[in-house]
Amino acid sequence: MTDRQNARGPLAGTTVIELAGIGPGPFACMALADMGADVIRVERPTAAGLPKADVLNRGKRSIVLDLKRPEAVRTLLALAARADVLVEGFRPGVAERLGVGPDAVWAHNPKLVYGRMTGWGQAGPLASSAGHDIGYIAITGALGAIGEAGGPPRIPLNLVGDFGGGSTYLVMGILAALLEAGRTGRGQVVDAAIVDGAAHLLAAIHSLLGSDRWVDRRGSNMLDGGTPYYAVYETSDGRHMAVGALEPKFYAELVRLLELDVDPADQQVPEHWPALRAALAEAFGRRTQGEWTRLFDGTDACVAPVLSLREAAAHPHIAERGSLVEVDGVLQPGTAPRFSAHPVAPPAAPPAPGQHTMEVLRQAGLDAEALVAGGVAVQA
Repeated sequence: MTDRQNARGPLAGTTVIELAGIGPGPFACMALADMGADVIRVERPTAAGLPKADVLNRGKRSIVLDLKRPEAVRTLLALAARADVLVEGFRPGVAERLGVGPDAVWAHNPKLVYGRMTGWGQAGPLASSAGHDIGYIAITGALGAIGEAGGPPRIPLNLVGDFGGGSTYLVMGILAALLEAGRTGRGQVVDAAIVDGAAHLLAAIHSLLGSDRWVDRRGSNMLDGGTPYYAVYETSDGRHMAVGALEPKFYAELVRLLELDVDPADQQVPEHWPALRAALAEAFGRRTQGEWTRLFDGTDACVAPVLSLREAAAHPHIAERGSLVEVDGVLQPGTAPRFSAHPVAPPAAPPAPGQHTMEVLRQAGLDAEALVAGGVAVQA
């Protein structure tokens, strides 16, 4: 373990090898690093010399190997023999063709957990197809459920697919597989497919749909903007306030603070929703976002200002908790979740590609100088 990973997370002592990719795989490994794991990111030679700027690589160590060369593959397998987890995000079959698939790794380390991050999964008609977040959430129904009534679907960044349905489920799977490997001494493949995770995230919505409490049409339900008391309203300065007054007591507080001439008992009567939405829009349009923020601060009306990414860092609650922090001039999320046995510490900056090549190879007992001299590995 390096000094940088001073046992301040529950995964301290766990080694993760990440084969460089984009998006959900790196984010999952970032989360593991945030929890104390020693994550060794294996970059391609083309990455050498690039600046260290990617927040998703924070807290990791970076090495560069040319996996098209047999000696580099043997080097990676030697590193995997000392690791607990390996993560790859290739299309199905690519890792096997490179010689670093699960069977090749298990021949050196049968206890290793092999994490596979893909959009479509390892099997199925689309398994070998190219894809991105928007397509994955489109066929699960998630994208079609988001947006205003009568309008087009709204893209929820790549939070629902890549990071919600992908990274989160890969981390959960890896942690569960590590627990089992500790009991049985055998590793296994964690097939984390974004389509599976995104569909799984819709469990509560399917519960409502199955009990006839959800209309299969966007903008028509309690949580999709279909109700006036769970919506966004423009303020007099062109900003917005988010309203989430679902429960009757919170809705009554909203009505009181806005001084609306409506009966709180009509909250769940759809026939009154158009008039209520108009009344809410008119009320919020009378003051600025700052004025409304001060009025609702500390109340149970469930109203919050809609902030930009940079503005969010200055919000008193976000600032006090350190939910957003600045590292080397780069605004980024703090670590999450938090653990009572480990102090909250600022994230470590991302490394330059190949920054730790010599260090990692030496710690593995390999001839780092010869590997670098021969072009098998690259030191930044």
